[in-house]
Amino acid sequence: MKIVVVTISDRASRGEYEDVSGPAIVDWLEKAITSPCEIERVVIPDGEEVVRDELIRLADVVHADMVLTTGGTGPSPRDQTPEAMKAVLEKELPGFGELLRKVGLAQTPTSILSRQTAGTRGKTFYLNLPGKPAAIAMSLDAVFPAIPYCLDLIGAGRIETDPAVVVSFRPKG
Repeated sequence: MKIVVVTISDRASRGEYEDVSGPAIVDWLEKAITSPCEIERVVIPDGEEVVRDELIRLADVVHADMVLTTGGTGPSPRDQTPEAMKAVLEKELPGFGELLRKVGLAQTPTSILSRQTAGTRGKTFYLNLPGKPAAIAMSLDAVFPAIPYCLDLIGAGRIETDPAVVVSFRPKG
């Protein structure tokens, strides 16, 4: 199982501030996943072409099973992660973004500004996550129960989770 966490931020990619969202995702994954996996982190600038090219590379060259992104999903002009995702995905899974926005409303009314999405390209699953560490944990708590089964369905690597952190749902039979 290969997981890549991609932070999408002009300022973080230039070293102007420390990326806290990428490490927050990795910390959550390391607590939740009990099966062997390799987790890598990448920091890239905003921009549709840069993001698109990196997401394609991670699926087609690196053969990542799961790519979790943070950043670039708001309404500002440089936030172009959803546009890049749409150019990469073979199948969009809009339920993930819908649930992320719903859960986010419990924390902040501005979560409705987010354009997070998820989907697949071949055997790679992609998910956009928010940028604040507290929102990341809350988001992963909400959507991760469905991710192991989604990975099974697309032929990606299998993951098991610690039920004390998150209970994965796989239909019986």
